[in-house]
Amino acid sequence: MFPLSTYKNSQKSILSAVITTVVQIVFCSMAGYAFARIEFPFKNFIFVLLLSVLMVPGQIFLLPQYQLIQKMGLLNTIPALFLPNLFSAFGTFLLRQFFMSMPQELEDAAIVDGCNRFQIFGRIMVPLIQPGIAALTIFTFKFAWNDFMWPLIVNNSMDKLILGPALSTLQGQYTTQYPMQMAGAVLAVIPLVVIFFIFQKQFIESVATSGIKG
Repeated sequence: MFPLSTYKNSQKSILSAVITTVVQIVFCSMAGYAFARIEFPFKNFIFVLLLSVLMVPGQIFLLPQYQLIQKMGLLNTIPALFLPNLFSAFGTFLLRQFFMSMPQELEDAAIVDGCNRFQIFGRIMVPLIQPGIAALTIFTFKFAWNDFMWPLIVNNSMDKLILGPALSTLQGQYTTQYPMQMAGAVLAVIPLVVIFFIFQKQFIESVATSGIKG
């Protein structure tokens, strides 16, 4: 019988992945819009500084992130799984490019009609970049679902692990529970397949439009 603890691990995986995806979409879309459409001091310098994060291996940030989580008293907790992943430099860059591809006339017309920045962002710009949001949703959910190293670092309790690291504990030095591992592997693949099929149309549109120059 499949262990009940593994079902609980899968629930924590879904919770962590959903929170990471939703919050990252919100933050990255707002930051991408600001860098693409709003003029403020040192905008280009800040954006280049943000992109420099992509040039650094993620393993370098593990120790500082662990120290922050430790000082916040969040070790062996669910929030420790997703807090460091709530913002993404890649997601900001991706959505910025989609915002920059939108005609300036759309914003000018909205301003003439009396819309403020928040109304322009929420009612006009965000619906137009749905392919980009769908692509970022798939990438972010996949990354959060497959995260392996970070959960093992901040959590050492079996009850607080997500599905991937929990499955690795089924492999011992002398015995390995292959039936449970295979069942868990199938369970781990299903959410990613479902997410892809839900956003398949928008994802293909994002790939098709990303190579078109205006």
